[in-house]
Amino acid sequence: MSVRRIDQDHTRFRHIVKGRIKRNLKRFVSSGELIGKQGQRYVTIPLPQISLPRFRHGQNKQGVGQGEGQDGQGVPGQDGDGAGQAGENAGQHMIEVEVSLDDLARILGEELELPNIEPRGRKNIRTQAGRYTGISRTGPNSLRHFKRTFREALKRQIASGTYDPEHPIVIPIQDDMRYRALETREQPQASAAIIYMMDVSGSMGREQKEIVRIEAFWIDTWLRHQYKNLEVHYIVHDAVAHEVDQHTFFHLRESGGTKISSAYELCMQLVRDKYPAQEWNVYPFHFSDGDNWSARDTEHCVSLLRDGLLPVSNQFCYGQVKSAYGSGQFKKDLDGAFRGEEKVVTSDIQDRDGILPSIKQFLSKGR
Repeated sequence: MSVRRIDQDHTRFRHIVKGRIKRNLKRFVSSGELIGKQGQRYVTIPLPQISLPRFRHGQNKQGVGQGEGQDGQGVPGQDGDGAGQAGENAGQHMIEVEVSLDDLARILGEELELPNIEPRGRKNIRTQAGRYTGISRTGPNSLRHFKRTFREALKRQIASGTYDPEHPIVIPIQDDMRYRALETREQPQASAAIIYMMDVSGSMGREQKEIVRIEAFWIDTWLRHQYKNLEVHYIVHDAVAHEVDQHTFFHLRESGGTKISSAYELCMQLVRDKYPAQEWNVYPFHFSDGDNWSARDTEHCVSLLRDGLLPVSNQFCYGQVKSAYGSGQFKKDLDGAFRGEEKVVTSDIQDRDGILPSIKQFLSKGR
């Protein structure tokens, strides 16, 4: 009974935590504090709104609220005149709660009303069933299937003429033993690849990279919730593109010009080499401040998208992060070239408050 009560209290507490996270989701997203507290499967969320219960031991000689006294009067046995002064320390309790990335993805999906993705590429992976539904001739005694063992022994004794209906004694031998076993079966499992591309030229500053880092964390969280098998690649570019690791992607600072087509060419090569469209769901995401070195290269980018990336991708997403040095022209060019094309989604990210709307634009189609 006590265990059941604890389970009920824990469930109620999780509902309270979920409500707090949903109400403060915008603040959590814009601050980026969850990323620094991320584990493999959980994130730690500070929730100052939840007060911690405390017990005080002592004797209440006169009961609660009894006795003489005026507001502000000092308590006998304690120093002070009862007048309150401003203190230096925080008076609000804070509790840190671990939330699984799956729960965080569900909260994001509910808050942004994101549809579940319908994968197009699937591959069959041989996996073991979660229950012992098979029968084997070998196994430990703890998995012995008594009914099947008895049946085999009975069939053997009847066939050999040793079974006596007047004295129905059935004695199994080793050949009669049957055991429960895990079965393996072909189980369809969707796989996805995310390819992040980012302009790291001199016009993309630290704040722009931090916005991209926060948005990428939430996109990863949602897509990992949708796909069992997810692989992530990172491409940086200025005038030349390179594939890098995650840390380099978010911290590299270059100078010089910007040639966006170099990133798209490298992305296409990566997809061709590793991710055939019939088996993989491919999601290229590109972030920049909208500058490109020439209109001719922008035309080349449009051609690469139309003829190369779009046919093998579920969706192509371009996020334009506002920069003091960026012209913002590239998004206008993409919007003009792909008007009405559902596979191309673009968004303007003016500041950190624009991260959630951008995520909703990218993921609301369920592709």
